[in-house]
Amino acid sequence: MSYREVDYDYDDEGGVIDPVKLLTICFALGIWLVWQRYHSLLNRAIYFKLAPPIQIRDTWTANRLPQPSIDAHLTFNDLLPSFPLPDRKYITAYDPATAYHLDTILADSPAEIEHKILEAHRAQKKWAATSFDDRRRVMRSLKKWLVDNQEVCAKMACRDTGKTMLDAALGEIITTCSKLDWLINHGERALSPESRYNNLIMFYKSSSVHYEPLGVVAAITSWNYPLHNAWSPIIAGLFAGNSVVLKCSEHVIWSTTWFVQAIKECLKACGHDEQLVQLVCCYPDDADAVTKSPLIRHITFIGSERVGRLVAQAATEHLTPVTLELGGKDPAIILPSTDLEKWISLLMRGVYQNAGQNCIGIERILVHESQYEEFFRLFTERADKLRPGHSLKSPGDSVAPAADVGAMVSGERFPGLEHAIHEAVDMGAVLSVGGEPWHHPYLEQGSYFKPTVLGEVNPDCAVAQHELFAPIACIMKYETIEQAIEIANGTRYGLGASVFGPVRDDCMKVAKRLQCGMVAINDFGVFYLNQDLPFGGTKYSGYGRFGGPEGLRALTNTKAIVVDRWGWAIQTSIPAVLDYPVRSVTQSWDFISGMVGFLYADAWRTRIDALTKMMRASGR
Repeated sequence: MSYREVDYDYDDEGGVIDPVKLLTICFALGIWLVWQRYHSLLNRAIYFKLAPPIQIRDTWTANRLPQPSIDAHLTFNDLLPSFPLPDRKYITAYDPATAYHLDTILADSPAEIEHKILEAHRAQKKWAATSFDDRRRVMRSLKKWLVDNQEVCAKMACRDTGKTMLDAALGEIITTCSKLDWLINHGERALSPESRYNNLIMFYKSSSVHYEPLGVVAAITSWNYPLHNAWSPIIAGLFAGNSVVLKCSEHVIWSTTWFVQAIKECLKACGHDEQLVQLVCCYPDDADAVTKSPLIRHITFIGSERVGRLVAQAATEHLTPVTLELGGKDPAIILPSTDLEKWISLLMRGVYQNAGQNCIGIERILVHESQYEEFFRLFTERADKLRPGHSLKSPGDSVAPAADVGAMVSGERFPGLEHAIHEAVDMGAVLSVGGEPWHHPYLEQGSYFKPTVLGEVNPDCAVAQHELFAPIACIMKYETIEQAIEIANGTRYGLGASVFGPVRDDCMKVAKRLQCGMVAINDFGVFYLNQDLPFGGTKYSGYGRFGGPEGLRALTNTKAIVVDRWGWAIQTSIPAVLDYPVRSVTQSWDFISGMVGFLYADAWRTRIDALTKMMRASGR
């Protein structure tokens, strides 16, 4: 067969791509790529830098305070500046692990605090109009900086609080990154307008809820996690469109100043006003300038019950809403037949993380009598091997010190802790490890307390009833699950809890009966790593929530808006029988009662009768 005889079919539509379709696809793909590139550039993290202070260098050294305290400058005048300002207060910053003097910082006067709040108020007006993309870019920039500078940030926290680098990584870095990540990925969803359901009488309306910035919000925070306690309320407040005034604990003003400056540098790098964030440095006596300010629209407080009551009382002057997180006495219930070897490490971390200075730390361990002796032995053996100490290398150290449990922020509470331990022993408790301050071989003024284990603890004694906030394990024996739940619920606190057991459903049953705000099953404290969850407690652990959509929305004005669904066709009008002046009381009542029956009666026959009554009353 010759080639001429072959019948080639060039009209086969399946074998040729339409050039118009190809060009259309390429054009659409190009537009998509350009848009993605633009969106990526719009949300890309902005680089900024902040020089770390010399106090965290390995070669840095300073005078050691013979009597370390935040008011040591009142005893040792050489700690003050060369020309101290008259009639002004100062705060002595020092490292509680080494007693090194870090700085002596001028406290803000009430007038200066008022000025800072006013600056935040002015800056917020423009910030409130920013888009979620703008706010997300700030969060993404902060997260990148934190990840890149995590070692520096951990050292800052260690230097100011005496904690170990590992405690800083777990309690400061990971938790803060988690919160930033949640705001970036889910913050807009939490604050976007929501549609709400309508009933029959409102069928022609569209209802929605909007979350608007409040203005200036404040946070008064504790000293146990200076990075996270500063950044967490600031980034939440900023993402909600507010400016933020932070009053940190005077014990950590040195590190917090640097952490807040990082946020200010980020805001500047992203093209926003750094005055959006203000740090107040003062003693509690002057905090009324914050809590009683008419410009503050919300207060988040993290601290003790005593101070929380004062904050809530002061806030009533302008009816300022307050979220209170006042600590807890978190129990860990170990159900019968639990694999103790499997969970002992988690329980150790729950007790001794951050030297026990952890609001959701495990303060009570409840063990079934069938496993009590074994558990007490295991826990005592592990706790006895823990090494107190500090993490930062000092001049003269050939290697970085090895420590499991860092210093406490101050030694002022040591006498009270020793008294409570002795009282527990007098009431039948068994002290197997620790129970007293630990004296460092060459850092004599360091604030260390020995990791402590108390067994056979009476549920009514002080160590079982009051928050210790110290590296002390209180181990209790129970006979029945009912007794364990009764002991767990038997304090004035209700923040968090843990339940360990081999059967998940059994753990869930116990968890649901605990009087607290959060429970981790076969784990410890993980409800805080999931930042989509609200954080807070009940009873004397406070009220309100931060974290999750609930916490973010608490920093906004919740506004309900109702609009006509089909305004061109139907709108609300007052029937003539109800219009002022009312023509007939009887007719108007028959109309309204008929309408109620039509809309809400159970039986359809009753509804039809009510509709007939309503139409007669209207004159139709």
